Amino acid sequence: MPTLVDMLKAGVHFGHQKAKWHPKMRDYIYTIRNGIHILDLEKTVKQLEIALTYISKVSANGGTVLLVSLKKQADEVVKQAAVRTNMPYITGRWLGGVFTNFGVISKLIRRLDIVENEKNTGAWLKYSKKEQLERERDFDKLNLNVAGIRNLTKLPDAIFLIGTREAKNALREARKVNVPIVAIVDTNTNPSLVDYVIPSNDDALQPINMIVNLVAEAILDGKQTALEALTKPAV
Repeated sequence: MPTLVDMLKAGVHFGHQKAKWHPKMRDYIYTIRNGIHILDLEKTVKQLEIALTYISKVSANGGTVLLVSLKKQADEVVKQAAVRTNMPYITGRWLGGVFTNFGVISKLIRRLDIVENEKNTGAWLKYSKKEQLERERDFDKLNLNVAGIRNLTKLPDAIFLIGTREAKNALREARKVNVPIVAIVDTNTNPSLVDYVIPSNDDALQPINMIVNLVAEAILDGKQTALEALTKPAV
């Protein structure tokens, strides 16, 4: 767990202008400095510990954590964390129906598999240049939208989200199907929409990197716990 000094250096504590705050974030705000809300890092640490413990438990029980970035600056670090932990991910934008209409999403995933296979086997060569270009565009769009969830065969056991303010549809779907939500929540966002709130700056890359890496470590720790339980000799 990073120290308060580490968090200060990373800028975890910087919120938004006081005029843009959400009143329900009051309990997580320490003060106002130069017109900017400053988060209470002691409360951030406490909330972070609760969230990481929960994520580790989900992972230890063999559960799936869907990692989601709806902020461009977080896309790459979230993708890297997903690959590192072998968890599904969504970046860029929320594809409506991931939770509430997975049948449609499954069809898109199957379409991606087919198009990718055609591309890799050279089957496209039988088409005209115009048709090949159309298939290339189709492949790029499918890859962007569903590549990160192509191995997702059921609802995840939890979702970790960056971009809570931008995630109205994702939050609505998750709540509708009772998928617990772990999220970074900045001072301009309603924390009551989230089950496990991590109060933090969600705009700057440094705090995003710090928290995403902690989430990844929690997932890996959970997997290690599960592995050790399986390999522990019977008494």
